[in-house]
Amino acid sequence: MIGEHTSLSSAGTLRGFARAMRYVAPFWPRFAVKALLTLGSLLPLILFPWPLKILIDHVILSRPIGGPDATPYPGFVAPFVDLLAGAGPLEILGWTALVFFVLMVLVGGFGNTGPERDITQGTLGSGQDSATRTENLANLGWSFAGGLFGLLEYRWTIRLSQALNHHYRASLFGRIQGLPMTAFDDESIGDAMYRVMYDTPAITSVAYQLLLTPLVAPVQIALIALVLGSVYADHPTIIWIALAFVPLVFLVTLPFAGAIRRRSEASRGAGAVAASTIEEGVTNILAVQSLGGQGREQRRFDRDSWNSFGAFRGMVRVIIGVTLVGSVAGFLPGAYAFVYISDLVISDALSPGDFAVLITYFFQIVGGAVRLGALWIGVQGEAAGLQRVFALMDLPAESDPPDARPLPRVERGVSVEGAEFRYPDGTLALDGVDLEAPVGKLVALVGPAGAGKTTLAYLIARFVRPTRGRVAIDGVDLATVTGPSLREQIAFVFQETVLFDATVAENIRMGNPHASELELRRAAEIAGAQEFIERLPNGYETQLGRSGGKLSVGQKQRLSIARALVRDARVLILDEPSSALDPATERRLIEALSAASRDRAVIVIAHRLSTIREADQIAFLDGGRIIERGTHDELLQRPDGAYRRFVALQAGDVSA
Repeated sequence: MIGEHTSLSSAGTLRGFARAMRYVAPFWPRFAVKALLTLGSLLPLILFPWPLKILIDHVILSRPIGGPDATPYPGFVAPFVDLLAGAGPLEILGWTALVFFVLMVLVGGFGNTGPERDITQGTLGSGQDSATRTENLANLGWSFAGGLFGLLEYRWTIRLSQALNHHYRASLFGRIQGLPMTAFDDESIGDAMYRVMYDTPAITSVAYQLLLTPLVAPVQIALIALVLGSVYADHPTIIWIALAFVPLVFLVTLPFAGAIRRRSEASRGAGAVAASTIEEGVTNILAVQSLGGQGREQRRFDRDSWNSFGAFRGMVRVIIGVTLVGSVAGFLPGAYAFVYISDLVISDALSPGDFAVLITYFFQIVGGAVRLGALWIGVQGEAAGLQRVFALMDLPAESDPPDARPLPRVERGVSVEGAEFRYPDGTLALDGVDLEAPVGKLVALVGPAGAGKTTLAYLIARFVRPTRGRVAIDGVDLATVTGPSLREQIAFVFQETVLFDATVAENIRMGNPHASELELRRAAEIAGAQEFIERLPNGYETQLGRSGGKLSVGQKQRLSIARALVRDARVLILDEPSSALDPATERRLIEALSAASRDRAVIVIAHRLSTIREADQIAFLDGGRIIERGTHDELLQRPDGAYRRFVALQAGDVSA
């Protein structure tokens, strides 16, 4: 079950990442465009230091261009510098300012970091927990550049992020829809919602890091090393010191990978608990208020919400620790590089402008090296999200055998033959049940609570499958037919009414999207819903609100019955259909069920005698077995019969 927790190992993490990349496969062409755009955004970074050198050496210090001791410019800058040869400082300043202006328009800046250079990104406000931060991943847009180019890449990236997350969320939601009805018997709906909304964006971070970092960072390092090698060939030490950050960062952060995974798992688990508390509190709000439990629910949510923030802070503490250790480890090589370059400038081996170029390029190489070295630990926080999503995806869905065939139109009826059903924990719910429900008959399932009535009805609809015996329609074992063809011929009215935030007509038509207006009204009339529907503000077009919140329990039940009746289903199963109906409406429903049973097999689970006595056959269940069967009059003739005692209790004759 999805609630079971297993700690992620490094091998399991790698398998999760490989699987995530397979989900990204449909988007590879769009990721290729993103990679090209990102590589394009690196080119301005390589260009930015050289205008600074021009300003420092030839405007501020007034050094002549092309002097005997001057450092040569790379080929992509040399033509512009040659045009400035012989110009005065003000003229050089003017042309350089023009270059800056063009760079600002095209790529949003003219320097390497901070106020000198712009990047394009947009994020939402977020709190200190995993859930609120994942919205930024689901809507992630960014570019190393600003200006027109940055806006172009930003727009492409945010559309790619949203498309990827939509595909991922939709796949998971579709998977949930295909799970057996019992899949969430022991699970929280809030946890499933958390996985769909807040765990799925983990794929965005993993995809960008695993697909782009191994490509972009080495290209950035190689381009800068190539430029440095062509201009400062006598000083390769700068390149080697910067490259040393790759193994340094990896070795420093590697011991923290497991801690990041564990803290991320704890954070997401605590967030899911908080989401479950919200879901339960809102769903059961009437019970909470009626029992005066608002204070208790508030305290429960306060505890779970605070735990989710606390769990996230645990992950932040580990990240801070990693950052501190990495900073300490990187201080010495960084300080050495600074001193080394400064000595070259002091000794006039390099100019102050060269200092700006070398320091800028050094930290650009360090940035790429750090991204490469920290790649493994950088994706650890998302590993737990992927695991939680894949655990839900891996739950066994309802499936048909390879040789399953469509079920023909039901002609004779349903038969249950020696059916046994046990829950996963071994609890026996049904034991050797035999039942016939022929077309043209109304069969009632009666018995005390927990006798197995609803489980038997679920077997007929194949919501659950017998652990022994079989269920057949027209002699065809339901285990050999396709699920859609079976469900098309069965209409089920659940004991707990389910309505959607849609109009009355849309709710009824969920049973048959192609139902005509006449069929719609006929079903509503039979179910006793026509009268109250006409009193609604907009009749059949009235919006019902969440879960039909604008209706009473009895009205919801009548709409649910109308939805079942509007289907052209040959088997009709109703679980306590009259429990919330007034006597007059119940009488009309019984008459409707009798009429419906002329060309259908109708199975009713009921306790009220007014519903039961009209049945063609009554099956009385107790302890998972059918202990009596017959008509109402036949069963009453048994002096010590269980059904007779059942009727007597309802009538108030306890001595019977």
